[in-house]
Amino acid sequence: MGKKLTLLFFFMLCVAFSAQSQHIPKKFGKGLNFYGKDSSFHIKFGFRFQNLYQGTWNVVNDDLGTITDHNSRFLIRRSRLKFNGFAFSPRVQWKIELALTNRDMANGATTPEMSNASNLVLDAFADYRLFAYKGSSVNTYKNADFYGMFIRFGQGKLPGNVERVVSSANLQLVDRSLVNSRFNIDRDIGIQIWNKHKVSGDFVMKEKVAISQGEGRNITQGSFGGYNYTGRVEFLPLGLFKSDKDDYVGSALTYYKSPKVMVGVGYDINDNAVRNRGQLGSFIQDGNGDYVGEQLNTFFADAVVKYKRFSLMTEYMDKKTSDGTSAVLDAAGTQVGNYTTGRGLNVQAGIMLNKNVSIMQGDLELVGRLTSVDFTNGQNDENQYTLGVNRFIAGHKLKLQADMTYRKIIGADDRLMFRTQLDVHF
Repeated sequence: MGKKLTLLFFFMLCVAFSAQSQHIPKKFGKGLNFYGKDSSFHIKFGFRFQNLYQGTWNVVNDDLGTITDHNSRFLIRRSRLKFNGFAFSPRVQWKIELALTNRDMANGATTPEMSNASNLVLDAFADYRLFAYKGSSVNTYKNADFYGMFIRFGQGKLPGNVERVVSSANLQLVDRSLVNSRFNIDRDIGIQIWNKHKVSGDFVMKEKVAISQGEGRNITQGSFGGYNYTGRVEFLPLGLFKSDKDDYVGSALTYYKSPKVMVGVGYDINDNAVRNRGQLGSFIQDGNGDYVGEQLNTFFADAVVKYKRFSLMTEYMDKKTSDGTSAVLDAAGTQVGNYTTGRGLNVQAGIMLNKNVSIMQGDLELVGRLTSVDFTNGQNDENQYTLGVNRFIAGHKLKLQADMTYRKIIGADDRLMFRTQLDVHF
């Protein structure tokens, strides 16, 4: 796999350099851009990695005076290659993102459903702009200036909860919340249609729908259950955030003199879901090796607010089966699996402090997060209380993060978790 990845990397670079037309970025974090002489294509190449230290402790009988069982580890949390651009014209845009680390590829890797191969490909899709509304153009390169509808074909993130769609490179804390990790709908392969239009004045709405296979990324052996159907609507009553995506970027790195708000609601139906977390988790099979599942539904509602140096993100998720139980039964009524179901609430807020408060250039941010998860499948309910600090040296492209979490686990000893992570994004 390492040899194949190296060959792919150099192949992509050779294709890019063969264009004999390049743009040298003005500053760190902008990637490398290559354009064809006739402007018929564009390739942008980026690379990033996250190095993580994590320490955990057991709080015996929920007594902070009795802390034991310290465990720690160093980990390359993520390391990725990303390519994107347009083909023939800005009307056709594309993206490929590859995972390089074992941690990134571990989810479902080396299973028969994936031909026992590494789960290497994260995103591989193309967008085609169907039409533009008056005042916009299908050939506008910047998505912030495009108002209209486009269709996406391939593998990528479903239009689910906002925290999952935020890139792991742009997270406000070291990693996403427990609500997201247990209930999100993640990546899948299929067709998506996105639409963006102005309602009145600054009021903007975005509608997103998707039909996908339902079993997640990199499935090679066919569809084992039913299809997955996703719908999401976003309301931006005070206009777009900067670059049309700052609502999907953690922290208030952009200063807004007036508030910006995004409110989103959505619903996902995974028909005959055969993995215990929908697009994620282990596959469910009966004694004969046949895949077994039922309908798994996920509701999500979230909001993002940014004003001056303050940012707020909150989301609620509810995942349940059509009959309200988490047990998966085979044709004979024998339980053969258990879905991860329940509901959760996550609220996090941050405040940016003065610039250049140390010899390292950039901003310092203080962050707080409250997470509550109630499971309906027998797992221990949990509340988490997190305090974090971020040092942004070059925005999200070069940052050092640290956070401490108190995990209050119902029916078990509580836990403490400390994490610190370096994020570098070329």
